Amino acid sequence: MAISAYFHIPFCAHICHYCDFNKVFAAGQPIDDYLRAMDKEMAWTAAEFGRRLQTLFIGGGTPTVLEPAQLGRLFESIHRHFQFDRSTAEFTVEANPDGLTSEKLAILRAAGVNRLSIGVQTFDPELLCAIGRTHRREDVVRAVEMAREAGFVNISVDLMYGLPGQTLALFLADLEAALSLEVAHLSVYSLMVEPKTMFYNEWRKGRLRLPGEEAEAEMYEAAMDRLPAGGYRQYEISNYALPGRESRHNLTYWNNEEYYGIGAGAHSYIDGVRRENIGPVRHYIAAIERGEWPHRAVRRLTVREQMEEELFLGLRKTEGVSKARFRQKFGCEMDDVFGAAIRRELACGRLEETNGHLRLTKRGRLLGNEVFAAFLGEM
Repeated sequence: MAISAYFHIPFCAHICHYCDFNKVFAAGQPIDDYLRAMDKEMAWTAAEFGRRLQTLFIGGGTPTVLEPAQLGRLFESIHRHFQFDRSTAEFTVEANPDGLTSEKLAILRAAGVNRLSIGVQTFDPELLCAIGRTHRREDVVRAVEMAREAGFVNISVDLMYGLPGQTLALFLADLEAALSLEVAHLSVYSLMVEPKTMFYNEWRKGRLRLPGEEAEAEMYEAAMDRLPAGGYRQYEISNYALPGRESRHNLTYWNNEEYYGIGAGAHSYIDGVRRENIGPVRHYIAAIERGEWPHRAVRRLTVREQMEEELFLGLRKTEGVSKARFRQKFGCEMDDVFGAAIRRELACGRLEETNGHLRLTKRGRLLGNEVFAAFLGEM
């Protein structure tokens, strides 16, 4: 039985130039029909797989684009179909700095939400304009202040680096601005130019001026140095937290544990089976209304594939992958399965073994995707 659930709200007031998540403009969308469809999927999921949860995460899109009454209906559905202890569960909602209001924050708090993830990306006004964001630095400060006034203590802020026109100096200024907020958690991601985004179209036309791999690596190293100096522990390739404020929900993914995915385009992993929901909102609703599970793809992983995922997901964590946990989970030694790849990566200094864990070195974190690929198809 999964102990975590992700709920996808695919609606946005605007579309950022880099975003490849499953999302649509909220205007003109059948949002109420969508929430009714989600309610049915929640009911089926809880009845089939279990109701008890320890972490919940509402992402998007922009969940807080919903009107207050719609937010209320979403939370009513969650509470009706799932059970969680408000005193111990982690309940996260994503939000944009310019989409939070005191009324919506009060609704979140009343529903048991105890963690906010605020999409900032950068504090620089020119960069914000370049990536299609509509908020400004003062909106971020105001959003954090409002959240604290509403009773939120566990607040996370997202930053990006490798943005068009971004320099190391600009990124260092973003780090300092983020540190000044004194939030509990910081996520720091590199820009990925993905298909079906405005940036991808600009890149294909040769119009997207990116910093380059060397400059991007310098920005990543700057984050790895500056944020720990500010009291934040890097517990995953892109994530930093004050002690005890690591994202328990995201650790579910990196620990290769099970989770439910509710909503259009959501993914789930239950009993060794990965499921991907239909992405287009109206097609998702239509499937639910026909009384069908809204799955676009269903695939049972082989034991071998589960082992590979245990490695390349777990290696994202700073502590790495526990050899004892691998043995307990799969009934064999990690070295018996991946010995050749492990020896190669240890020899070239991208992996190290410490305290019974296999983990990335600092150099390995810079080349993480290459290390992960070393374990795919290894015999």
